[in-house]
Amino acid sequence: MHLKDIRVVVTGGSGGLGLGVVEALVERGSRVTVVARGVEALASVRARLGVDTISADITDPSSAREILAGIRPDILVLNAGAKPRMGRLDEMTWADFNCTWETDVRGGFLWLQSALNVPLKPGSRVLVSSSGAAVNGSPLSGGYAGAKRMLWFMAKYANAVSKQKALDIRFQAIVPEQMFAATGVGEAGAAAYARAGGVEPGVFLARNYPAMSPKQFGDSVAEVLEDDGGLVGLALGIRGETGVSVLEGASA
Repeated sequence: MHLKDIRVVVTGGSGGLGLGVVEALVERGSRVTVVARGVEALASVRARLGVDTISADITDPSSAREILAGIRPDILVLNAGAKPRMGRLDEMTWADFNCTWETDVRGGFLWLQSALNVPLKPGSRVLVSSSGAAVNGSPLSGGYAGAKRMLWFMAKYANAVSKQKALDIRFQAIVPEQMFAATGVGEAGAAAYARAGGVEPGVFLARNYPAMSPKQFGDSVAEVLEDDGGLVGLALGIRGETGVSVLEGASA
């Protein structure tokens, strides 16, 4: 897929990995709309990159329907989510544990449902942000790992619905397989696991994860979108040292 002049909506695109995706797409000439809650962060990204912006809560059902029906993007990147509350299982409240389910999973459900029901145009692509925690677990981040695995499952379910309804919309899960220092989620995770290991966060990250910036992550996502051949799996991993790899083949 050629990305120049393609309409793209990126939720959670005003910071972190979402912003890296926006930067990569703008660099390739895409017409990007960023959806996020923070008005100041949206104003900053709009001024710097020239993108369109919409302030909205991803867990609001009407926002998902109205934005997708109004823009009818060729590509939808679902990246928005809550920063997990860190701690051991025995230290958490239920509200701590399920915050990513109430935001990431609920938001994913509403936007995937809207993509199928509006629906998006035939040939559209939807990327759903998951996490390496969906594969390996994450004992210090409550329900985060399960929430990210559920998003992966929902991409698979959405593909099945797309096929049943002959919509020709492709859904894929994007799985960052490492922590990123320059993101809220990565910083919280690195701090918690570093503290548990008795080291500084920078030391923990250097020991365990290859260096990769949000913009480099965004370039890898753009590679996925530009590729019409080998990167057709349901779930695609992204890691600094290996780039993009297929974690789960294309769903039926």
